Amino acid sequence: MTLTGSPSPLASLDERMRMIFREIVESYLTTGEPVGSRTLSQTGRVTLSPASIRNTMADLAQLGLLSAPHQSAGRMPTHMGLRLFVDGLLQVGELSTQERRNIEGQVMGSAQSVEDVLSEASSMLSGLAGGAGLVVTPKQEAPLRHIEFVPLSNVETLAVLVFADGTVENRLMPTPAGTLPATLIEAGNYLSARLKGRTLGEARTAIAEELAQQQTALDEAAKSLVTRGLAEWGGSGEDRALIVRGQARLLENVEASEDLERIRLLFDDLERKQELIALMDKARDAEGVRLFIGAENPLFSLSGSSVIVAPYMNSEQQIVGALGVIGPTRLNYARVIPLVDYTARVVGQILDGNRK
Repeated sequence: MTLTGSPSPLASLDERMRMIFREIVESYLTTGEPVGSRTLSQTGRVTLSPASIRNTMADLAQLGLLSAPHQSAGRMPTHMGLRLFVDGLLQVGELSTQERRNIEGQVMGSAQSVEDVLSEASSMLSGLAGGAGLVVTPKQEAPLRHIEFVPLSNVETLAVLVFADGTVENRLMPTPAGTLPATLIEAGNYLSARLKGRTLGEARTAIAEELAQQQTALDEAAKSLVTRGLAEWGGSGEDRALIVRGQARLLENVEASEDLERIRLLFDDLERKQELIALMDKARDAEGVRLFIGAENPLFSLSGSSVIVAPYMNSEQQIVGALGVIGPTRLNYARVIPLVDYTARVVGQILDGNRK
């Protein structure tokens, strides 16, 4: 499993600072509460006086790694501190064989359709991780195999797009004036020859230039049909959805009024689906799990949430979508990271199997 993140400036921390910093972060991730020097001295794991611990905590706060909420004597990690911990000190565990089987069984048991698989994966991640599950549906990037135009009436034509992965899409189009049956065949053959083995995005510009330079023998009706088709199919398969499950879990263990306000802000973030999709698409830039912690991303500057994301791939190792978990910054990173990573692998295998 690869964890993608920023380099950790651990070199600036001596052994004592690392030990106390780790204790504070691990305690905070477990309880959600600030940690005081007296509490640390009573654990038995830190063999220093409360005064020495307070001095070290003050040094860590000066470095921007700890903060003191309100007037509390305790400290909690800042978003920068959490990033340092995750990148340099976190020990990510491995899922047990039984946990892997449970994930496979739960997701595979819903394998009736792509949407069923993705919805179940989102729900399962929410239940296991304690946050809301997020899944971005795949983007259609399969190359085309064949295009055919079928006349429905004098004013309407059906374009049948057959992709290399077996997917078939039907698109209704207005029939250009002067279109004859031979025109439809001519336009279909023209596009099939130029698009075969290529995606629409790969071939659209070249075809448009060829048409603009009058380098084809197509008549005006066929040109109109091809030009309109390329324009209208520009969004073919690219309108991806964001599946969110388990928002109610974000309300669990909410005690203070400020926690409730943070969750309200997070719900507002979840409504900004296109921005969330754009954020999760960043998982496409690098293999492995990516973390976005609090104010690191403008989307969560108010709610202070964390997102753990992993891409899912097809058998050619092409990234087709992303899934993950969103929740408070005190998510159990050591557990959630391998859950997200393995679920992404399982979803990729299932969807690839469904296409064959």
